[in-house]
Amino acid sequence: MFELCLLCPEDRVEVLSDALEALDALSVSVEDADAETPAEKALFGEPGMPAPKDGWQRSRIVALFQLEAQAREAAQLLQVQDFFHDCQIVAMVAVAEQDWVRLTQSQFAPVDITPDFWIVPTWHEPPEQARQIIRLDPGLAFGTGTHPTTRMCLRWIASNALTGQRVLDYGCGSGILAIGAAKYGAQDIDAVDIDTAAVDSTVLNAQANHVHLNAGLPEMARGVYDTVLANILATPLKVLAPLLCAHVKAGGHLVLAGILERQAEELKQAYAPYISLQVSDTQEGWILMTALAPVPKA
Repeated sequence: MFELCLLCPEDRVEVLSDALEALDALSVSVEDADAETPAEKALFGEPGMPAPKDGWQRSRIVALFQLEAQAREAAQLLQVQDFFHDCQIVAMVAVAEQDWVRLTQSQFAPVDITPDFWIVPTWHEPPEQARQIIRLDPGLAFGTGTHPTTRMCLRWIASNALTGQRVLDYGCGSGILAIGAAKYGAQDIDAVDIDTAAVDSTVLNAQANHVHLNAGLPEMARGVYDTVLANILATPLKVLAPLLCAHVKAGGHLVLAGILERQAEELKQAYAPYISLQVSDTQEGWILMTALAPVPKA
């Protein structure tokens, strides 16, 4: 395989990336050409903030081709296009053959949730100190146990008695929270998501972990639950406030994640008509917010 490397200004990133894909590139990636220099700039989006730009002021585009002839043809065709002005080819190099599966797997190690609760990819042996594990491989669905929001939710699950509970995992992604709830004793678990790929992933992951749960689209959620878990993002959590609170039984727990520290107050206000949220955990700028549903006075 061959890598074709280009430099381009920010306003040319999208058209060049599209052109490389049309020229049969196997993959196209965009990097900061000034990375690890004083000119390096952060480029990322946050919930509630403007979307990130397509590229950096000076972007490095790397396209991977199966054959050298394809890479050379792509370079020749691009250089005669009007949009290639102010862009340049900086390298075309052969890529050494590698065991890409092994290389990818090496990047994912077991993740500790508590000293004795771990997320373990299938190609790893569990750590000796692990007393409870979830087997989960990186995949298409959100939630592999590495993100702070997922880890905080799982820590909450591990430290609260869920034995015999009815639990709802709303926006289940990979199903990791629903599986964690099952591992810690929940008996009747509904895991729902608007993405059918996430539902399929949840079913497969539950089978791999030998737990039983019900997975489906959001309309599958019915009635009230002892615990409602939702690890999404702040904006949809605000919209979902009345729906999620309606699913929490009196005296039951609501557990929300996907929230930045600076968004705590707006979440409290959005949920105030229904329930009183509090911050119960923090990690790397993210927070876990929880609440007990009020019990009607006799």
